[in-house]
Amino acid sequence: MRQFEVYTPFPGDYTFISNVFLDFYMPSANGEFVKIYLYLLRHASQTKTLLDFTSVADALNCTEADVQRALRYWEKAEVLDLAKDSRGNLTGIVFVPLKAAAPQMREAAVSAPPSVKTQPAAKAVSAASSDSGSLSLDKIQELKNKDEVRQILFIAEQYLGKTLSPTDMETLLYLYDEVHLCADLMEYLLEYCVSKGSTSMAYIKKVGLAWAEQGITTVNQAKEETNLYNRNYFTILRAFGIKNRNPLDKEIQYMNLWLNQYGFTLEIISEACSRTVLATGKASFSYADSILESWFKQGVHHLSDIDSLDLNFQQKKSAKAKAAAPKPKASASKNRFNNFQQRNYNNMAELETQLLGK
Repeated sequence: MRQFEVYTPFPGDYTFISNVFLDFYMPSANGEFVKIYLYLLRHASQTKTLLDFTSVADALNCTEADVQRALRYWEKAEVLDLAKDSRGNLTGIVFVPLKAAAPQMREAAVSAPPSVKTQPAAKAVSAASSDSGSLSLDKIQELKNKDEVRQILFIAEQYLGKTLSPTDMETLLYLYDEVHLCADLMEYLLEYCVSKGSTSMAYIKKVGLAWAEQGITTVNQAKEETNLYNRNYFTILRAFGIKNRNPLDKEIQYMNLWLNQYGFTLEIISEACSRTVLATGKASFSYADSILESWFKQGVHHLSDIDSLDLNFQQKKSAKAKAAAPKPKASASKNRFNNFQQRNYNNMAELETQLLGK
């Protein structure tokens, strides 16, 4: 089995976790990805540590596909460098020192929703977004004295269902004062992100920065942009045979999971919906989720991957049926009536001659 090295420049027999990772990368990442990152970090040292996908998967009770998916995610986020040989096999993993200067730029490229990811947000969401987004205490106090700002903070607490922390306030004030999102657009930004099932301030900041990069300054412009994302919902509903109604909140949660967390295309999701209706006779989001979760764990990325899984399943099913099939019955045991040597006669005249003793 192929092995790969894990290396970090950090010294000592204990594990260092960057605060930048905890503050900016961890909140928006899949929990499995975080767990795999920490496990690799634990086993990294200045001496060689050899691991393989199987050992990591066994240790964390996940699949090898989960490990590979996590590595691709962190590589794209510029958290890890992956070394590969000429055949594309993984040979080494190096932890990259994280910079606090522009983590939001990496986040936007990795985990933004489709309507954001397809835009040039990763270039640098305006000159202001190239820094950490911090405001002086005097500036924060000055902004909080404005009625419009107090209204934004109040609305944010209503949407998020919690009291804002100082960091939360600073992020919202940064988007308002430095990124120049107007009050109405700030309110719609909060409504949009919460409707997508995310109350993470890192996610809210990411979307706000992406809108600024795209030149979105009004609520109508933002709605036009997000309509593309909403159209994905109705495509999935049609795959279930659902028409003439808006998606329910629970259905939106499922669809966000499939589109954002699993990262599936509409073609793959539609295939799962079709199989669900054929199997259950109804539009069962939970049943479709069980299919898609299985495909996610098995590393499905294209429809051709599903065909391969189907073929493998049919082959295993056929082999199992063949093994369980009853064996042919043995020939009947011989008895005194059929135990004698059979004789052949050429014709009936010969038989008659023998019987009469002629």
